Amino acid sequence: MSVTRFKLVFFVPKEKTRRVLEQLFGKFPDELGKIGNYAQCAFVTRGTGQFMPLESANPAIGKIGQLEYVDEDRVEMIVNDKGEHEELKRAITELKNIHPYEEVAYDVYKLENF
Repeated sequence: MSVTRFKLVFFVPKEKTRRVLEQLFGKFPDELGKIGNYAQCAFVTRGTGQFMPLESANPAIGKIGQLEYVDEDRVEMIVNDKGEHEELKRAITELKNIHPYEEVAYDVYKLENF
């Protein structure tokens, strides 16, 4: 069976990073962060995120109309997908369900094998 690999990148408040990773790796041990004989692989970089909640927002952090700065982690991990992007879709759905933000900032990159 052919596996398509993606890199999932998302941003999370630094205080919640460990919990989010534990939940994702616990639910998807073979699909997320598995590289060869290694499991739960991720790269985490600290930075500062900024956003301004608009009128219709329900922010977990910050106030409507005020620019907010948050110490966040950028998390990168491999997604091993066996078919029609089902594993990737399930992982993103789970990320959205467990993430503390109303809107989750994430990117997906398709990886090539060489």
